[in-house]
Amino acid sequence: MELFDRIGETISTKGKEVTDKAKDLAEVANLKSQKHTYEELIRKRYIEIGKIYYEKHGSMPEEEYEDACRDIENAQNSVIDIETRIREIKGI
Repeated sequence: MELFDRIGETISTKGKEVTDKAKDLAEVANLKSQKHTYEELIRKRYIEIGKIYYEKHGSMPEEEYEDACRDIENAQNSVIDIETRIREIKGI
């Protein structure tokens, strides 16, 4: 009977270890999800701050922002050119 007792204890111990590991994995997954949510909020706010800056100072940016503002302006002009070309092709 001692053999069965040891087998039972081993099964019980391993079962608890598996349960604990599953709980840990679930908690890690939950924490990663929360982290992603906060990182997404940060990313959106950075974008919002940049957009506000560009709207207020894009035509006269501080020196460190000149290249980025120029890139935005060039990209906006390219979008306008592409939209114009699309309308020309469609005959609009």
